[in-house]
Amino acid sequence: MEAGAFIPVNIGWADALARIAFSIVFALSIGVERFVYKKPVDFRPFVIISLSSCGLGLLVVELPFTSTDSNLSIDPAKVISGVMSGIGFLGAGALFREGDIVKGAGSAASIWSAGAIGLICGMGFFWLAGLVAPGIILLFLLSRRYVETDAYTARLDKDDEDGSDR
Repeated sequence: MEAGAFIPVNIGWADALARIAFSIVFALSIGVERFVYKKPVDFRPFVIISLSSCGLGLLVVELPFTSTDSNLSIDPAKVISGVMSGIGFLGAGALFREGDIVKGAGSAASIWSAGAIGLICGMGFFWLAGLVAPGIILLFLLSRRYVETDAYTARLDKDDEDGSDR
């Protein structure tokens, strides 16, 4: 069995657990906001996606130090690209159409961001995740009054009645 199968080799347990904890807390904060405001996706997928992405980020950090294969080459950019593309597919499932209106874009984008936050934490950049997560929550909170008002809903309903094509 290769080194690192049961313990981290490059980073310590405290660092690994901190990365996992931060990925959970930051993603949970976004998920709870979506849950409280009764959005299509509850808080659990945010944590699952972020935690899994964090695990993949940790793998990218650890694998070069644990493998005995001298030809091993890990490109973090390719890992990030693959993970984020897959999460984009999951986020697309949060989108739904109601008449001419597409709903769930905020939830879809926040699902994608949970994956990014997990990767960021997994690779050890807590400061960056600490800027991204509150930024997303702040955007949701500040924009809510513009997209969830009676006037906004009435405008959408009026456009539907007029047969307007957006």
